Amino acid sequence: MNEREHRRDFLKQLAAAGAATLLAREPRLLTAAEGGVTEHPRATADSCILLWMGGGMAAPDTFDPKRYVPFEVGVPVANVESTFPAIDTVVDNIKITQGLENVAQVMDRATLIRSHVLPDLGSILHSRHQYHWHTGYVPPQTVACPHLGAWMARVLGPLNPVMPPFINIGQRLEGVGEQEELKAFTTAGFFGSEYGPINLPFPEEAAQSVRPPKGMEPGRFANRHKLFQKLVERSPNGEYVGDFQRESHLRSIENAYRLLSAKERAAFDISLEPKQSYEKYDTGRFGRGCLLARRLVENGARFVEVTTEYVPFLHWDTHANGHTTLQRMKQEIDRPIAQLILDLESRGLLDRTLVILASEFSRDMIMEGKPGSNANDQATEKVDALQELKHYGQHRHFTGASCVVMWGGGVRRGRLYGASAVERPFVAVENPLSVSDLHATVLTAMGISPKTVFEVEKRPFYATEDGRGQAVIELFGA
Repeated sequence: MNEREHRRDFLKQLAAAGAATLLAREPRLLTAAEGGVTEHPRATADSCILLWMGGGMAAPDTFDPKRYVPFEVGVPVANVESTFPAIDTVVDNIKITQGLENVAQVMDRATLIRSHVLPDLGSILHSRHQYHWHTGYVPPQTVACPHLGAWMARVLGPLNPVMPPFINIGQRLEGVGEQEELKAFTTAGFFGSEYGPINLPFPEEAAQSVRPPKGMEPGRFANRHKLFQKLVERSPNGEYVGDFQRESHLRSIENAYRLLSAKERAAFDISLEPKQSYEKYDTGRFGRGCLLARRLVENGARFVEVTTEYVPFLHWDTHANGHTTLQRMKQEIDRPIAQLILDLESRGLLDRTLVILASEFSRDMIMEGKPGSNANDQATEKVDALQELKHYGQHRHFTGASCVVMWGGGVRRGRLYGASAVERPFVAVENPLSVSDLHATVLTAMGISPKTVFEVEKRPFYATEDGRGQAVIELFGA
């Protein structure tokens, strides 16, 4: 089965799960007497910002530098480890790579994880890995799995009752490759529409999403809202959607309508940011997304994801021309990420805001998957020795070890956790950290037990797969 057939089969199974979920009854949180959670952990964070490097951020060229091999025609590809030299950070024992000089200055507020491991999943498709990372479950599943942000929205509720608890910034869900796959995990799944994300693909246009259509009188807009309510309420009972999903959709519309008249809607308008501050973030769509995320968290957003946007063969999806592409990506992310951390800190928000930088897997110059993998080599052009600059870079998916950076939210400062091998293959050799355990760690920081369980279609469904995720407590503290 080729990659296109894998993707088609994947989508069919996801569609079936989604259809079943639409007709399901409201998921029910199980009580302690029924085998549910008896106690949630004490939260160290109130809000969470996920900085998503969609496409596969290469650890050896970002946060886990190996031996630097400069470009030279004739150099064997197998000899190339890192294509950027290592640079110092403000922490003596932590080095990252050239092009991340601003991030290097805030690593004393961070824990850097170098041993995040991902499963091979047989066929290493971005769609499958991104679904797994965001939901904690390997697709396909028999139900539509909620996004990590939806778990926070459902279990914790909004931090500010006016602000949407789950906001997704920077990812278009229409008009890009693999749009259906992206839609599959950018949802609240079986929790229902009210816990799903408000999607803001273009940060500079976010203000338009929280105001009535241009030229529409307030009275006319309010009347349209009432008519819409009646339309939904009168839809055929259970014919196209279950009662729970219909009620959840109505509540989500009510929440959105309430925001339109609230003072907090100004947070969505990044043009209101002072010019000097705006310019520090203005490196592109991702940078402006970081600015929007800061403004939203200041106003009580619970979970915000900011993505560099996943589009096949663009940005971090470096199947070719990897080094040149990463030079561009670093220019886009370096200053805004550092500024986000500094701004949260100066506003007294960093201690209670967990900021996470992650990607669906890493990349390697010569290895697809991990040692022993049967995955097809998906590099665009295969050469044994460097002939042109386009051959220079990390062009293959690598799941043996990747990096995650965590700031704030009670995370230990200026620390390294885990390690990958010094020599290729660069697999995790110390404290390997799975998706399930990483999710357990994040949920624990937010005050949610990894064993939180809902009954869905008369079966238990846990916040981490089968409730087995174990939080790494040593990542937190002084």
